[in-house]
Amino acid sequence: MRVLSIGEIREATGGELLSGSEDVRVSYISIDSRDVREETLFVPLVGEKVDAHRFLEQVIADGAKAVFTARDLTEAQHEAAAAAGTAVIRVSDTLIALQALSAWHRSRLSLPLIGVTGSVGKTTTREMIAAALSAKYRVFKTKANHNSQIGVPLTLLDIEDEEIGVIEMGISRPGEMHIISELVRPSAAVVTNIGTAHLMELGSRENIRDEKLKIQDGMQKDAVLFRNADDALLLAGVLRGDMISRTYGKAETADCRAEHVRLVNGCAAFTADIRGQRVEVKLGVPGEHQVWNALAALGVAEAYGVPLEGAASELANFKGYRHRQQIFVRDGVLVIDDSYNASPDSMRAALSILREMKDRRRIAVLGDMKELGAAEIELHREIGAELAAAEGADCVFTLGELAGALAAALRENCKAAYRPELKCFTKREELFAALKETVKPGDALLFKASNSMKFSELADYFSGQGERGEH
Repeated sequence: MRVLSIGEIREATGGELLSGSEDVRVSYISIDSRDVREETLFVPLVGEKVDAHRFLEQVIADGAKAVFTARDLTEAQHEAAAAAGTAVIRVSDTLIALQALSAWHRSRLSLPLIGVTGSVGKTTTREMIAAALSAKYRVFKTKANHNSQIGVPLTLLDIEDEEIGVIEMGISRPGEMHIISELVRPSAAVVTNIGTAHLMELGSRENIRDEKLKIQDGMQKDAVLFRNADDALLLAGVLRGDMISRTYGKAETADCRAEHVRLVNGCAAFTADIRGQRVEVKLGVPGEHQVWNALAALGVAEAYGVPLEGAASELANFKGYRHRQQIFVRDGVLVIDDSYNASPDSMRAALSILREMKDRRRIAVLGDMKELGAAEIELHREIGAELAAAEGADCVFTLGELAGALAAALRENCKAAYRPELKCFTKREELFAALKETVKPGDALLFKASNSMKFSELADYFSGQGERGEH
């Protein structure tokens, strides 16, 4: 981020300077008391379990140049700030102040920002859009998973002198997308699809769609909104009358369409027709579903004047994002690491990659999919039944009660000719031990579960990307 003075921060937030000088300058913002660097502004957020105001004295001692507070300072905190010369800015709510600061910063930026939302594929689509745009521009993009009403403000404050940006925008409850869109003010946006992620909080897929489409709330007149042409529920959503609508997918009516799709070593190759311009595309990430992500990227690239041949070349060089459908080969074992998170749609996509590894013994290691609400058992059973019908794995190992329901449906629906080895676990240590005994050179090994199941550690062990695969 660029250097900001306390005077600018106070002006942006409407805060009151309790101590310190308006001339103090900061160049880093932290919401983690363990992450205090030179010239840090610490923002103490109030969570359900922890009020970070309790760490103010600690971060001041660690060298924070400035802190927000929505609480009265204790005597010890006041004395620590005065002794260190730390600027203390009183605000009514620290999260709202952080958002106000990011909105102030956004108002001073002239670069276009492309918002990316959807139930599945946001991060990969974000990365592909950034790759495609890099054929012409210096591109800013969301780091890690900073896509929430906390993460997006931090993301916006990181923008410096880039020419265009790609901002991932995620939601988990009603009202969040409106807040985030008003902060980002996207010049264009992509909605990837409508699935069942966050069904527990939002109640129905229709509600999820309507919340995602609130990405329009902060968009200017005549902004371009890209939607997946093969998602009927998404297409049925309401668009603002002053939006420019563009679609992408395999549908004949799509503005950005894929033709002649085939798989080459598990990765998709196809002809892209982007509003009449045709270009050959060969992807470097596995799975046919990546076609949709690539089409969105090419559509955005075309809208911003990027030569499609250059954009396609950058997409070919894109090799994926950590723990999201990455493929590694170690000691003869092909590891498909899709351990970052899971929903029914992304579980299906991951299993479709494993299914294509027909020259190897296919081992699926599947864990619970969280935040699915009252339908969680049914949704897990659907995946199990579909896996049985597809005969897409030779061994299936599950972890967790919900994944156990998936395994039960798999067992119940297997035909006589298809009897995969099936083992269910409730402890990760036991699963890990069983995998070490089972996995052999020549196997294909898929890891897929919600992030809380900590499958990334298992995937790191077998792929060689981490020091240990245990807990």
